[in-house]
Amino acid sequence: MIGKGHSISSTKVSISYGWNQEKEAEVVLKEHLAGDTPAEITEEFKIIQSQNERCHNNTLSFIVSPSIEDGRDLTKKDLGEIAKKFLKEMNLQNNQSIGFVHRDKAHTHIHIYTNRIGFDGKAYNDSFIGKRSQIAADNVAKELGFSRAREIQQDRLQELKNLRQEIKIIHDRVLKTRPKSMDEYMSKMKSHKVEVIPTINKSNQLQGFRMEYKGVNLKASEIHRSMSGNRLIPTISQNQGFKRLMQAPKELQVLNKTVQLSSNLSTKIAKELVKGAVKIIRDTGIGYEY
Repeated sequence: MIGKGHSISSTKVSISYGWNQEKEAEVVLKEHLAGDTPAEITEEFKIIQSQNERCHNNTLSFIVSPSIEDGRDLTKKDLGEIAKKFLKEMNLQNNQSIGFVHRDKAHTHIHIYTNRIGFDGKAYNDSFIGKRSQIAADNVAKELGFSRAREIQQDRLQELKNLRQEIKIIHDRVLKTRPKSMDEYMSKMKSHKVEVIPTINKSNQLQGFRMEYKGVNLKASEIHRSMSGNRLIPTISQNQGFKRLMQAPKELQVLNKTVQLSSNLSTKIAKELVKGAVKIIRDTGIGYEY
């Protein structure tokens, strides 16, 4: 379960968003409130907020998100209990609050809007409220036996690791066919369900590549260092002939058009070529005087 929180000033706009029927919104929580519309709830908030005119961001906005699996079968009553437990963890159970569930996406989540001003006129301390919201949601998840944010994050990291490995295997397989152009490389990667996306800036300069695979979009260098543009471009350019590439190309054919290489990418390629030349000298002895 994930929790997010921050202070806001746009009470009516935020509550109206929470009550958005297009998002299949349902009221799952109403504490110390009688109104039935965003305008009425806002007015009730304002009555209490008028006791503390120094506080401008006087409403607290929270999102509590169980995992997709945990949230799939939760009833309106279940979600209301989660919202109450969350507010108790935040020590806000005695403040005016209204909560809505949104089910318009696979990820069921609760929006909670709480009056930051208590009935005593004091403003709730919102220091580190984002971090405290995460801790509160984690405590509720632990109590209810739900998946916790750290577990979800670890699962996600493992999933990304597996996907990066799959992309790298596909990349290595494609390189063995010695593609003679970036377009050929991109076409062969696409045949294996990997979309290679050139990153081209407004000056029509190529800065690098991204890879999209199974819904994940990553920088090529994040998948593996050998897949970064400054290593990939020389490798493919060299496939066009038998001689080793001696200098960084200034332009490249990508998606059937010519693009310039950014100065940063050209510099990195030049450094890679120098490193490669030094390695050849070191390994073969060519260039040394005895």
